[in-house]
Amino acid sequence: MSPFILPALLFGLGLGTMMTFSSSHWLLAWMGLEINTLAILPLMAQHHHPRAVEATTKYFLTQATAAATILFASTTNAWLTGQWDITQMTHPLPTTILMLALALKIGLAPLHSWLPEVLQGLDLTTGLILSTWQKLAPFALLMQIQTSSPSILILLGLTSTLVGGWGGLNQTQLRKILAYSSIAHLGWMILILQFAPSLTLLTLLTYIIMTSSLFILLKINKATNINTLATSWNKAPVLTSLSPLLLLSLGGLPPLTGFMPKWLILQELTKQNLPLIATIAAFTALLSLFFYLRLSYAMTLTLSPNNLPALTPWRFMITQPTLLLSMFATSSILLLPLTPAAMALYTF
Repeated sequence: MSPFILPALLFGLGLGTMMTFSSSHWLLAWMGLEINTLAILPLMAQHHHPRAVEATTKYFLTQATAAATILFASTTNAWLTGQWDITQMTHPLPTTILMLALALKIGLAPLHSWLPEVLQGLDLTTGLILSTWQKLAPFALLMQIQTSSPSILILLGLTSTLVGGWGGLNQTQLRKILAYSSIAHLGWMILILQFAPSLTLLTLLTYIIMTSSLFILLKINKATNINTLATSWNKAPVLTSLSPLLLLSLGGLPPLTGFMPKWLILQELTKQNLPLIATIAAFTALLSLFFYLRLSYAMTLTLSPNNLPALTPWRFMITQPTLLLSMFATSSILLLPLTPAAMALYTF
C-alpha cells in the first residue's frame, strides 16, 4: 500500500469515530459510522488474497445492513416523536431496532456469525483494529440510549457470553478464538451497560489493553493456529513465558488485571438484585477460560520436535518493535491493585 494512502485511511478511521463521539444528531452519528466503515475496507483488502476479499465483502455487507437499520430506526423515531437528538430516543420500537442494529455492528450474539469469519480472513494488525478501535463508536451510541426496560440488553449480554464461550471450544485457528473471546467480553459489557455505564467503559478499556497485547504477541511469533504456538518458545522464550499470564488475564483469573472488571460487574449485578444473571454470567466465563487454558498449555507445556531446524529460530534477533507489547502486557498483568481507584472512579 502507498505510504500516502495508509495515513489517509487511518485519518478516516479516527475522523469517523470522533464524529460519532461528538455528535448529538443521528444523521451526523450515522455519517461517522459510514466514514469509519469505508476507511477500514481498503485496509482489510490490502492483501490480494481470496480469503481477505471474502472477509472484506462480508464485513461490508454486514456493516451496510446495520447502518441502513440505524438510519431507519432514527428516522422512525423522528417521525414518531419529532426528535433527531440521540438522547431523545424515547419510543420503544425504534429503540429496540436501534439496539439490534448496533448489536449487529459490533458482533453481539445472536447477530455474531459474521465476526469469526471476517477476522479469520484478516492479518493480525487489521484484526487488532477490528477488535478494538471499531468497537468504540457503536459503544458511544449504545451508552447514550435510555431504555425503559433493560431486559433486551441483559438477554443480548447473556447470549453473547454463552456463545462466546461455547463457540471457541472447538476452534484451532487463533483468530477465530480471539473473535469468540471478543463476543464473550462484549457480552459482559452489554450486561452491565444500563446499570453502570462507567463500569462498561472500564471493561472496554481493560479488554482493549489485554487483546492488544495478545494480538501483538501473536504477530511477533507469526502464529495463526494452535500448532504454531508450540514452537513459539524457540522464537521468543521470554514472551512465551509471559503469554499464559496474558491469556489467563483475558479469562479473568485473579490476581491478574482481567479479574477486575468481572469482579465489579458481578458485584454490581448482585446490588441490582440480579443474582441469577450474575451466576449464569460467572458460569459462562468458565467456558472461555477453558480455551484460554488450551492455548496456555500449547505454548508452555508442550515441546516441539527438538531437531536442528526446529531449534534454530532462537538464534535470530526479533526485529519487530516490542515497546507497545511491554506496556500492554504489564497493564494486562499488574493492574488489579488499582481496583479501589477504579471503583471510586466509576461510582463518582
